[in-house]
Amino acid sequence: MTKKTDQTPQPTDDLIALLDAADRLPGANELRSLSYDLLGAESGKSVVDVGCGAGRAVAELANRGMKAVGVDPSERMIAVARTRWPESDFRNAGAYELPLTDSSMDGYRADKVFHELGEPERALAEARRVLAPGGRVVLVGQDWDTFVIDSDDAALTRRIVHARADLTAGPRAARRYRNLLLDAGFGEVTVDVHTGVFTGPVMLPLLTGLAEGACSTGAITPEQTESWIAEQHARAEADRLFLALPMFVATAMALR
Repeated sequence: MTKKTDQTPQPTDDLIALLDAADRLPGANELRSLSYDLLGAESGKSVVDVGCGAGRAVAELANRGMKAVGVDPSERMIAVARTRWPESDFRNAGAYELPLTDSSMDGYRADKVFHELGEPERALAEARRVLAPGGRVVLVGQDWDTFVIDSDDAALTRRIVHARADLTAGPRAARRYRNLLLDAGFGEVTVDVHTGVFTGPVMLPLLTGLAEGACSTGAITPEQTESWIAEQHARAEADRLFLALPMFVATAMALR
């Protein structure tokens, strides 16, 4: 469920397909809708979706009557978004330098983005710059150290989760949302958690990716990787797979 980042390699077709699949997971539509509600999405208001990917959220916000701008550092992602949603406004740029004027936005949204940023403080300073007084910011994302996975080998599973987390720039950004927003000068900061529980094969690609990522770091052996993945596939076939994935949702207001 990794999303885009500043200075990211161009996404492959497999990554685009994975992001599309993540948008279709149980509860994903409801979580996106909640983020729009928290923005105070109303007709005529302006919002920037940072790290917009293939543009689904931008199109959905526009359908609510908002003036939505999608920003992504990947030229490939922007090209895909423009093909899928030709009436929407997409711009190629990263979170640190938004192509927007000061105080021009009523809302700022970043979904599964901040774990990819090495300097989240810089991104929030930019969010404050583009938000008008009273504008809302909504951050959504998972904590990469907090995947709850049932397995016969708990120690190996912990090693896999932590090793994969260390491959991201900011694996624990989500648990820092509140303090990051407060430090950036935002007010009325709230944080909530929405946990998805998955018991079927739909999440096997994610679990496989976790193990393969951990293997790439040398934290586990290829044999351990193969064995752990096989166990998760067997669990899925026997209806015994269990994954709980907490998604953190933070909101705040621009005070100036």
